Amino acid sequence: MPSEKKSQPRLNQLGAYPFERLKKLFEGHTPNPLFPHIDAGAGEPRLPLPDFAIKTLNQNLDGFSKYPSTRGSDVLREAIAAWLMRRFNLKHVDAHTQVLSANGTREALFTVAHALVNPEANCDNGKKPYVLMPNPMYQIYLGAAVTAGATPYLMPCTKENAFAPELDAIPDEVWENTSIIYVCSPSNPTGWIADVDYYARLLELADRHDFYVLADECYSEIYLEKPPPGLLEVAESLGRKGFSRCLVFNSLSKRSALPGLRSGLIAGDAELIQRFSKLRSYSGPATPIPLQMVAAAAWSDEKHVQQHLEVYRQSLVAFFDAYDQSRPPAGSFFVWLPVDDEEAFAIAAYEQQAVTVLPGSYLGIVDQKGHNAGSGYIRGALVDGPEKAAELALRLKAVRV
Repeated sequence: MPSEKKSQPRLNQLGAYPFERLKKLFEGHTPNPLFPHIDAGAGEPRLPLPDFAIKTLNQNLDGFSKYPSTRGSDVLREAIAAWLMRRFNLKHVDAHTQVLSANGTREALFTVAHALVNPEANCDNGKKPYVLMPNPMYQIYLGAAVTAGATPYLMPCTKENAFAPELDAIPDEVWENTSIIYVCSPSNPTGWIADVDYYARLLELADRHDFYVLADECYSEIYLEKPPPGLLEVAESLGRKGFSRCLVFNSLSKRSALPGLRSGLIAGDAELIQRFSKLRSYSGPATPIPLQMVAAAAWSDEKHVQQHLEVYRQSLVAFFDAYDQSRPPAGSFFVWLPVDDEEAFAIAAYEQQAVTVLPGSYLGIVDQKGHNAGSGYIRGALVDGPEKAAELALRLKAVRV
């Protein structure tokens, strides 16, 4: 057995990943064989491939014989910059200094903390820097903070605060020791959207207390009514030169229903991009060249995105029409539903209705006040179209715990 002293103690602070916990929860339980299984646990889009994907891949197969750049090809970064300018009405995004390709935003959201957090910054007073994040959350934020040597500071997102991570609830002594903050808009799992005023207030705080704002905007193209504002859009409107202190992350996994492509973007402050690029040149997470060409085509096409958006909108409406409670979230394709006991409900839904949903507490952790803001909820992903969404709602309503 390896010596405990030689192991990585930071990793020991992390529990099992949510889907590992779900697998363990279901041990000894079987789904009702009378129903076809509905997997609403994972946020994995299940829409047809865009028409151009296979053609573009076949045209670029020789790229598999070459090493890809971790920064991304010029073609891809130029396509990303052009999309950012179109989507967020930006005057200029420099493809060469303000954009990086990501091997899926999961790796980027994790690795960025290692590039921007200095765990020795406050060694004189014995305090680790804080990394702020919503609670519940995409658990990559937590893993990034812990393994980068920071202290996670949780911002509870509850019904009482309309699921918004409250900025004015953070004490000044926490802001003063903050290194980075993760914002997810539209939110996974709650569907909350950061408005212009929220981003503006956050940037004011970042200037005052000297920290960086990291916006996970992977669900930016999935919304019920109007396109959500982006961090770079707000930064430019405020006259912030070069998107200072800002990095955004986005992905083709949700926008284009291409989760297996493993392609996303990092964009914003050129100085932060350069620092992050240096780290990634060592860690080597590069998307193969043929897949980069498919990604460039995907960022350049809006027809398939609008088709997907219409399916997601119909699915949200179909679910909540059938569920007959509350109303659809403003963004994302998740439903965040209150229950008495989320683990008991998940087991009952699996056994009684052959439905997989994720207990909300698996997406949160116990905060500074001893509360897990994900407790008392289940998350369902509407990724199979409106007909299945309506069926999912009816089956969940039939669950008895």
